[in-house]
Amino acid sequence: MNTPAPHSLRFAANLSWLYTDLPFLDRFAAAAADGFTGVECLFPHEHPRAEVAARLKDTGLALVLFNARPGDWAQGERGLACLPGREAEFQTALLQALDLATELGCPRVHVMAGLCADADRATAWDRYERNLTWAAEQARQAGRTLMIEPINGRDMPGYLLQAQAQAHTLVERIGSPHVQVQMDLYHCQIVEGDLTMKLRQWLPSGRVGHLQIAAVPDRGEPDQGELSYPHVFAELRALQWAGWIGCEYRPRQAGPGGTTAGLSWLREANPL
Repeated sequence: MNTPAPHSLRFAANLSWLYTDLPFLDRFAAAAADGFTGVECLFPHEHPRAEVAARLKDTGLALVLFNARPGDWAQGERGLACLPGREAEFQTALLQALDLATELGCPRVHVMAGLCADADRATAWDRYERNLTWAAEQARQAGRTLMIEPINGRDMPGYLLQAQAQAHTLVERIGSPHVQVQMDLYHCQIVEGDLTMKLRQWLPSGRVGHLQIAAVPDRGEPDQGELSYPHVFAELRALQWAGWIGCEYRPRQAGPGGTTAGLSWLREANPL
């Protein structure tokens, strides 16, 4: 009896982290040349949208995820959704992101929660839920899905949302299919560990809309460190994960060609 070949996993190059030796708009062609069929990025609004659209059309790449404006990134802001007195700015940023996502054919927008002092967390959570509930309806009307991502407090001290259970509880409370969890396995391993069981717990829920990967602890290519990504990829196949997997890592080889030189893991993940 022939054993069916395992289904291919779908990897999206994060163009804010990969191919950084090239100007942003040139990274699309580089990703396509390396065999990626999808891309994601942080802030496409920083570039002319017509130029981004042209690169997507020319390469045939799918833009699968980007971030809404998170406030003043250069000044350390990491999202507006939980911040007091920033509700109008949050709403404007969200609507602009949905408009851009529609124009670029991107189905998902990551909405960052923001930083919060421990003493303010209870009121910040209430504000976060209210803002996301409003945003969910805007996403429904636009035919898009919002992502919320737990991020570890070592890389981003003070970030409001850090644990998978927090994100899933919030998504359940909001009760909209237009809000899902972005499960970054790098962050999840640092905060919680026990990754195999976390995948088995959360992927069947249907609330996870996007995955991201990187090595732990150095955030390099997913081929070294404390996580065995061959095991993780086998687990994803066993769980019938058919969504995208964002490659949000920092190539270990700096300089020209560094991203491409580090892609042996990709060929091993989806052997011919």
